[in-house]
Amino acid sequence: MASETANSRTAALFSALVILLGNILFSLTLKLFVMPSGLIMGGATGIALAINRFVGLSVSALLLFINIALLLLGLAVLGRKFALSTLASTFLSPLALELWERLLGDYVLTDDLLLCTVFAGIGIGVSLGMVIRAGASTGGMDIPPLVLNKLFRLPVSGTMFFFDLLILLAQALFTPADQILYGILVVIVSDVLLDKVILVGTTRTEVKIISARADEINAAILSQIDRGVTILHGEGGYLRQPTQMLLCVISNRELPRLEKLIHSIDPASFVIVEHVSEVSGRGFSLSKQYHGRGGTSAPL
Repeated sequence: MASETANSRTAALFSALVILLGNILFSLTLKLFVMPSGLIMGGATGIALAINRFVGLSVSALLLFINIALLLLGLAVLGRKFALSTLASTFLSPLALELWERLLGDYVLTDDLLLCTVFAGIGIGVSLGMVIRAGASTGGMDIPPLVLNKLFRLPVSGTMFFFDLLILLAQALFTPADQILYGILVVIVSDVLLDKVILVGTTRTEVKIISARADEINAAILSQIDRGVTILHGEGGYLRQPTQMLLCVISNRELPRLEKLIHSIDPASFVIVEHVSEVSGRGFSLSKQYHGRGGTSAPL
């Protein structure tokens, strides 16, 4: 019990650190690449940037005000639990941006619009991916679509796209055409990186094996690859003969070794390989446990 409590505290501390670093990186990306280049953005940050370019108010102060207003909306409609998940990003992002503005002042890293676009997309995608991967919400303009979904059952993805489009169009009215196009590229790059960061380290390879020597292959996988195997019982569609299919999930790097092992036992085996986006459970997100049977041990 004590070790589980310690592990839980360590995991919570690590998540808090990742959320902090994610918000710091997001704010640094805004300061170094988005704000100096005049790139357009969606979300609450896009609203803050648009108002800043109209009236010159501080982006960090505007972002803080918008985030707090949306947080209160989320608290009123979506409840305390949701509000708590957005609390960190509501304050950390604008406060970190204010810190970078004070530290860096008018410093410009590069005037190259393409470089700013690429690194803005990378920084935004990675930083938001870190925050979401750590279990927190990025808050901001994620909240109104969720509110509309709860009140009127409107689809979240559709309303989120609509709000982002309105914010981008508002900025496009007073932004040069090349910066608009580069801003669209920022959105594309950041979305791709966001998905990659969320799934990093969780993708695995699923292998299904149909063989007349399934028992031998099963034993070899357990002893040589040290991965669990599930035996599925089926029937051939043509001859209607009973057959066994082995299901095994491995890391991507273990695939060549497993394929070599299978074909060394049964070159005629039928092997199906698929990439899966996420795997959790014993042997992956949880540590392996071994159960002895008949003098041997097998991973569970």
